Amino acid sequence: MEDKPKISVGLLTVSDRCFKGTTQDLTGPCIQALISEGSLINAEVTVLECIPDEKVEIVSKLTAWCDRGNVNIIFTMGGTGFSPRDVTPEGTKSVIEKEAPGLNLAMLKGSLEITPLAMLSRPACGIRKKTLIVNLPGSPKAAEECFRIIAPSLQHAVDLILGSKEVEETHKKMQEGDSEPVEASPIFHTCQHKKHRDINAVAFRPRTSPFPMITVDEAQILVLDHCIPATVEKIYYLDGINRVLAADVFAKDPLPPFPASIKDGYAVIAADGKGPRKLMGVSVAGSQPEMAKVLPGFCARISTGAPLPPGADSVVMVEETKLLSASDDGQTEIEIEILSDIKVGQEIRPVGFDVKNGEKVLPIGTSLTASDIGILATVGAVDIDVFALPIVTVLSTGNELQESQLALEKGRIRDTNRPTLMALFKQHGFHVSDAGIAVDDAESLYQRLALALETADVLVSTGGVSMGEKDLLRDVLTSKFGAQIHFARVNMKPGKPTTFATCQVKGKSKLIFGLPGNPVSAVVTSHLYVIPACRKMAGQVKFLPVKIKAELRGVDSLQLDARTEYHRVEIQWEGNNPIPRAISTGSQMSCRLLSMSKANGLAILPPKSDKVAHISQGTLVDVIIIEQL
Repeated sequence: MEDKPKISVGLLTVSDRCFKGTTQDLTGPCIQALISEGSLINAEVTVLECIPDEKVEIVSKLTAWCDRGNVNIIFTMGGTGFSPRDVTPEGTKSVIEKEAPGLNLAMLKGSLEITPLAMLSRPACGIRKKTLIVNLPGSPKAAEECFRIIAPSLQHAVDLILGSKEVEETHKKMQEGDSEPVEASPIFHTCQHKKHRDINAVAFRPRTSPFPMITVDEAQILVLDHCIPATVEKIYYLDGINRVLAADVFAKDPLPPFPASIKDGYAVIAADGKGPRKLMGVSVAGSQPEMAKVLPGFCARISTGAPLPPGADSVVMVEETKLLSASDDGQTEIEIEILSDIKVGQEIRPVGFDVKNGEKVLPIGTSLTASDIGILATVGAVDIDVFALPIVTVLSTGNELQESQLALEKGRIRDTNRPTLMALFKQHGFHVSDAGIAVDDAESLYQRLALALETADVLVSTGGVSMGEKDLLRDVLTSKFGAQIHFARVNMKPGKPTTFATCQVKGKSKLIFGLPGNPVSAVVTSHLYVIPACRKMAGQVKFLPVKIKAELRGVDSLQLDARTEYHRVEIQWEGNNPIPRAISTGSQMSCRLLSMSKANGLAILPPKSDKVAHISQGTLVDVIIIEQL
C-alpha cells in the first residue's frame, strides 16, 4: 500500500501580547514540537502565524486557511477563557459549517481529570469545507494535554472529511470485532496502546523540554516587560536612602531667603571706594538684626552666611581691611580702612541664588542618595512620596531539604538556597518573607505557593524546574493558578532551566521565578533576573547589573561550554594598571557555593564555536559586578 500523504497542519496563536511581541509565544512551538516528534502521526506543520485577540482577525485567518484547501487541521491556541478579549470560540463558530462536539467533550473531560479549572475553558471545534478546526487553550501545558487527548482520533477524522476509501474498510473491521485495526489507519493502533496513558505518569513525561531555548538578553527583556512600579507610599525623608521618588519635589522657599554674605568681613557701600569706615553694627549668621541702614562712610561687621544689612551692597573680606581704632579692651572695633577696590554685589549670595522659590529640586524617579537627603532637608520636604518596595517571598522545594538549625538527618541536606537568597534580597534593600520548604508533592507545593502568593509581589522558588519526575513547579503553576510561563530554558551556564511566569491572584499580578536548585545557579540567576525585576518594580531606572571589562586571570586556559557561561571571579586592580583582573574563584560546579564566597563579579565567557573551544589567561572579558569592589 502506498504511503498516505501527510496531514497538513496550521498553527494559529491568538494573543494580543504575543502579537505585540511583549510576550514570547511558547504554546505554538510546544505543539509544533509535539507534531515533529510524532505525537500526531504522519503530520507536518505547513503554516503558523500569530494574530491579536480580535474576532475579525480570527475569522479572516481561519477562512483564508480553510478555503485555500491545503490545510487539513488548524489548531488555534489561546482566547478560549472568560476574559473580555477571549473571543476565539466566537470567531471559530462564525467560520465552521459543521460542529464537532465530541472533540470538545473529550478535551474537557480529560482536562477536568487534571484540574477543575478546565471547566472555565470554552473550546469550539468544527469543520469548514475540508479543514478541521480545533481550539486549544493558551498555556503550553494545557494545550499539550488537550492535544494528546484528541491526537489519536485526528487521522481518522481527516480521512472522514476527505472521504477516504480506507474509512469504509476500517469501520467494517471494527464492526466485525477485529481487535487489530487495519494497517491503513495506524492511528487506531496508536490509540489502543496509548488510550490508558496518564500523561502525568513518570514513564510518559516529556523527554525533552517543550520550551524553546532563549538568550539571557531575551529572558531579561521578557522579565522587565512584566515589571511595573508598585504602589506609592509616604515615608519620612531620613528613611529614604536608595528609595525612588514617586513625585517631583519643589522648593517652598528660596535659598538663601535673604542676601547673604559669602565671607567674613564688612558690609559696605561700594560707591564709597577705598578708605576709612566707621563701624555701626554687627550681622552674624543666624541673627535677625534690627540694624539701622548703613550710611555712606560707615560699615557693619558681617560673618559668613549672615544677612546683608539694609543700605549695604557689597562685602569686603577681613583680609582686605586694616584696623584703625578699637576700644581699650579690644572687644569693639571703632574704625577700619578698606584697602581694595569694591564692586557692587561682591561676596554676596542674592536671594534664591542656590534654589529659587518653587524650583523643582528633585524629579520623580530619583534614587535618593545622601546628598539628595540633604536637598530634601534644605527645602523642608520631610514627608516624601516614594514607590513601595516589592515583597519578595522565597520558597525552597525538595524532599531532601531540612532546616539549618536541626541535626542533619540521614539522606538529607540543610537548605542553603533560601537563607542565601533571602540575605541577598535584603542586602539590596527589598522586603523579604520566608515561605519555608515544600516537599516534592503537588498538593504540598500548591498549598505553599497559594499561601506565599497571598502577600508576595515576587515569588522566588528554587528547585523543581528541570526534567525530573519530581519537578512539579511549572505544572502546579499552570494547572492550579492559571499562570503563564514566559520562558523555561535559557542558553546559559549555570541556570539553564530558569523559569519565569506570571499569574493573577485576587486581581493583582504576581511575578514568579522558578530558579534551579543548585545554590550557585540560584544566586547567579537572581543577579540576572530577580534583582533587576525588583529594582524596576521599586521605580529604579537603572536596574541591570553594571558591566565592566577585565582580564581573565587565575587559570591558564578554560574550556568553553556550548552555552554562555557566567564564571565566578574576584575583581582586583594591580598597581597603576587601569584594567582590572578577573581572578577565577576555582571550581565552578553549580553546587559549590564556596565559589561565590569571594566573588564580586561574573565573567561572561562566550559559547564555544568550531573555531574557538578555549579561552586563555589574559583575555579581556565582560564582567558583571555583583558586590562592592
